[in-house]
Amino acid sequence: MSYRLFLISGIVTVVGLIGAYLWGGTKAFFICGLLAILEVTLSFDNAVVNAKILKRMNAVWQKRFLTWGILVAVFGTRVLLPVLIVAASVGMSPWLVTMLALNSPEEYASMVADAHYAIGAFGGIFLLLVSLKYFFDTQKHVHWIHVIERHMVRWGSIEAIEIALALVSVCALSLLVDPTHQATVLFSGLVGAILFIIIEGIASSFDAEAKDVAGSSIALFLYLNVLDSAFSLDGVVGAFALSSDLVVIGIGLGIGAFFVRSLTIFLVRERMLDTLPYLEHGAHWAIFGLAGAMLAGLLFHIPEIIIGLIGLLFVVLSYISSKKEKQEG
Repeated sequence: MSYRLFLISGIVTVVGLIGAYLWGGTKAFFICGLLAILEVTLSFDNAVVNAKILKRMNAVWQKRFLTWGILVAVFGTRVLLPVLIVAASVGMSPWLVTMLALNSPEEYASMVADAHYAIGAFGGIFLLLVSLKYFFDTQKHVHWIHVIERHMVRWGSIEAIEIALALVSVCALSLLVDPTHQATVLFSGLVGAILFIIIEGIASSFDAEAKDVAGSSIALFLYLNVLDSAFSLDGVVGAFALSSDLVVIGIGLGIGAFFVRSLTIFLVRERMLDTLPYLEHGAHWAIFGLAGAMLAGLLFHIPEIIIGLIGLLFVVLSYISSKKEKQEG
């Protein structure tokens, strides 16, 4: 039964919270719980999009998405990636940054906050391309917000229009931000765009051959983990508002990440995307909103709760529309 996935997530939650309590007492326990709730709330759109991609993977790689993938999600995205970004930003070795994170968490938190230009530009441009690629798809025939989406499909006939818009966006932002951060924004945004193009190209090439199922699954597995990283970067930075302890942040966000992955597989096994036709649309509008918020955050502060509510609102409204469409149909 698919519901057993959430039993496993529950066990992981209990173990994680006990570990947090042993590490930092009652305060760490409650902060981990709050971080887990925020991660799940902010990542519903991530689960929906992941489910669409996961359907194209074979059963073996679907399982690896929940096992190997969770290690990448917790230790890679939510622990290691911020360390690497900080190390690159300040010119220190990742080992020294890790030691700083464990021994001087407040200083490390400050360094992560200072790296938000690189994080926002990279994640924002990558997610912008994910959403635009979906809406400009000329093979897309079902529309939720019809007055907008039908026009975007027509514009999709323009070759690589989503890439052009993303590059224009990052160039414009690099001119609007503080001069000391212009090079960082431009470089990070370009890296996000290039990474999207490379991974999308690899996955498409495997699909075109339609012979190497395992190879296609590997490419999609890599794409899913990069997508998860882009989704989570803003949340990782926001987590430091609650705690500067890297271990507590890793446990809290890790618990939430496991629930999101369980939800993703649940959506696939229960064929929820087939019965709720607009849910995928709502998720991509939520991604578009998250990308816009990350990029706008380079110019002015946007509270995490507002970003999360925008995404959740799109997903909920698309769910309601899907149920209504099903009843009328």
